[in-house]
Amino acid sequence: MTNNAAERALRGVACGRKNWSFAGSERGADRAAIMLTLITTARLNDIDPKAWLADVLTRIADLPVSRLRELLPWEWKRIKAVAISVAA
Repeated sequence: MTNNAAERALRGVACGRKNWSFAGSERGADRAAIMLTLITTARLNDIDPKAWLADVLTRIADLPVSRLRELLPWEWKRIKAVAISVAA
């Protein structure tokens, strides 16, 4: 048993360790941690983080709270797959 996957997942965090101290404030560091979590979650679900975030950020303001679940990476991926299969 190895922990290679865990080590690869943390490589970006470890490489940026010195940069994280320049987040500007505790609030800035919290926001950076949230963004890193979102990006990592997208990657773990085999989703291009840039495409996902671009779509989510354009749609989130107009989406009712009751439909926010649709923007979760795994739901977003499923909905996109359904839309592609319907369009084909």
